[in-house]
Amino acid sequence: MELKDRMTEHQESVMHHPIPNESELTAGVTITPGRRYGFFTDTTRCIGCKACEVACKEWNGLPADHLSLSGMSYDNTRALSANTWRHVAFIEKLEDGGARPTAMPPYQSHWLMMSDVCKHCANAGCLEACPTGALFRTEFDTVVVQQDICNGCGYCVPACPFGVVELSEIDGKAHKCTLCYDRLKGGMEPACAKSCPTDSIQFGEIPELHARAARRVEQLHDMGVTSAYLYGTPGAPGATGGIEELNAFFLLTDRPQVYNLPEAPTLPRTRIAPALMTGIATMAGLALAAAAMLSGGAKEKGA
Repeated sequence: MELKDRMTEHQESVMHHPIPNESELTAGVTITPGRRYGFFTDTTRCIGCKACEVACKEWNGLPADHLSLSGMSYDNTRALSANTWRHVAFIEKLEDGGARPTAMPPYQSHWLMMSDVCKHCANAGCLEACPTGALFRTEFDTVVVQQDICNGCGYCVPACPFGVVELSEIDGKAHKCTLCYDRLKGGMEPACAKSCPTDSIQFGEIPELHARAARRVEQLHDMGVTSAYLYGTPGAPGATGGIEELNAFFLLTDRPQVYNLPEAPTLPRTRIAPALMTGIATMAGLALAAAAMLSGGAKEKGA
């Protein structure tokens, strides 16, 4: 097949990334306190421009990253952190078992891109672990850290199954995405969704986003992209272990692990409770054994 024909075939194959209709855009969403809001991130529309990262940093006044390449990817921000609340992952997929040949035929590899963010879980592990009340659920059903209350204990860090929360090296307190709480209170959509040129990041009420996402998956399946599925909606991967669902959920086309997402995240209490009972049973058994030994020794001494 000629290169020109390959180009045409490739261009047709990526037509499952169309710019959404005007009626589907997130701009103009009416924001009402008491309703649930979040993000639907359609990874098939992400072009890796990182406009969302820049918009997030500009609006929230976050420090610049010390940009450097990891040697494993073209991604220069690498991960979410206390200073990076939006992270666009670049995932290079090689179709020859992972080898990197010196000569590669056209289109033997392809890219997956995803803008990652705090999931604002329906049942948030970080919120459960916080002893001071610094983490709270807002009137928009999002989860926010109040730095003036945070004591920097760090309990929220391991409590997050997605590795989102981090203590800042600047003030020693927990920082993460607020889903632009200040903008929502002012009736404005979050900066990242506002800046996304392809509407890969879509903001709105959760029920409407769920319906829109289901339609998108059906559309992709009809186009032959049968690998498309939702992550973080009720009953789907990512909504497990007591989390129930994510207020920031995703459309993926590969396994969750490929996007650095856990396939079956769990809340700490679902892991700690069984382990705690096992520990208690073990200690009780040791105590009984010690008591039996002491009792036996006392009897021998008395005899």
